[in-house]
Amino acid sequence: MAIVVQKYGGSSVADADKIRNVARRIAEKYTKGEKVVAVVSAMGDTTDNLLDLASKINANPEPREMDLLLSTGEIVSSTLLAMALHASGFKAIALSGPQAGISTDASFSRARITGIQPRRIIKELDRGNIVIVAGFQGMTKDKDITTLGRGGSDTTAVALAVSLKANICEIYTDVEGVYTADPRIVPEANKLSEIGYEEMLEMATSGAKVMHHRAVELGQVFNMPILVASSYVEKPGTIIHGGDNMEARNKVRGIAHDMDVAKITIAGVPDRPGIAAAIFLPMAREGISVDTIVQNASANNITDLTFTVSRGDLKKAMEIVKPVAHEIGAKECLSNSAMGKVSIIGIGMQNTPGYAAKMFQTLSEQGINIELITTSEIRITCIISEDKIKDAVKALHKVFELDKG
Repeated sequence: MAIVVQKYGGSSVADADKIRNVARRIAEKYTKGEKVVAVVSAMGDTTDNLLDLASKINANPEPREMDLLLSTGEIVSSTLLAMALHASGFKAIALSGPQAGISTDASFSRARITGIQPRRIIKELDRGNIVIVAGFQGMTKDKDITTLGRGGSDTTAVALAVSLKANICEIYTDVEGVYTADPRIVPEANKLSEIGYEEMLEMATSGAKVMHHRAVELGQVFNMPILVASSYVEKPGTIIHGGDNMEARNKVRGIAHDMDVAKITIAGVPDRPGIAAAIFLPMAREGISVDTIVQNASANNITDLTFTVSRGDLKKAMEIVKPVAHEIGAKECLSNSAMGKVSIIGIGMQNTPGYAAKMFQTLSEQGINIELITTSEIRITCIISEDKIKDAVKALHKVFELDKG
């Protein structure tokens, strides 16, 4: 009997009716003879509400206690889903991340899975139970509860699918699949029937919210196919896989955007060995992820260094960078949190000229100034003002003819 791993996001279990709907969908899969393991996120805005509540109690809570607090959201939704299945006459059991055998490192709020021992899950499946697992969480070797960060339930689901040797991991959410752009910005966006891991990973890291990049990366490493589909309607979704794309590859596959961008510029930096390390090592120690980095050409051994971080990390990054800038003799340290990034992504761009020029020309015609540019083999990203993001996404989607499917 095959094992199928499903994941349901917070919007899919946001209230009692939606939980009952998810229970019905799981029961349908179970009655077809499948062994079902379902991973769930916290209900609706539960995580945000817990964060808000914690901030009212303590502006700087200890990371360990914060993780323990946030883990309760998934415990609530998993137990309620098991109760809904019981009410419909099905055998089900809810397990926390640790009970499901998920071990992590001790990086609170952004823990990494170090291993999974799914013995309890397998035992419950053999007993005929549907197993509901609280996503987003695990346990350290010291028995502390950790959380995996935003989107961590996706990672939980893919990791469980790999450890259980499932045929596929099914991710159910409030959209019908992966689109050529955010349909809320571009109503003409088309749903992709399939997409490769590499393209999906670029889209996820560039701002597409439908899948978390760590989950895609895990799927790629272990060649685990991932289905992204709607939990509300019975329509085909998007398969993320490792084979060749079945659709045409001589074009951009998608436009991704991200509003969570802040820019930091250190002006008048002495151009000598060790300066970059002095700036970025302290931020790395504090867990601050740096995205785009641009250094201007040196003039008289003086240069400007610009990089981007997430808006949530801006304050902390500036607290680190300002003393370093002063110590190395830089002129000043400036920041701008009103930034965003827009990216074009597609295997078809690889070794094919013209895509960058077309993107830059399109943005120019829209009166959009490009602050920074970063690229990979299959992605071109421009950092622009946040108030120009929607115009950029619409224009690029049209000029690359993604509305034509």
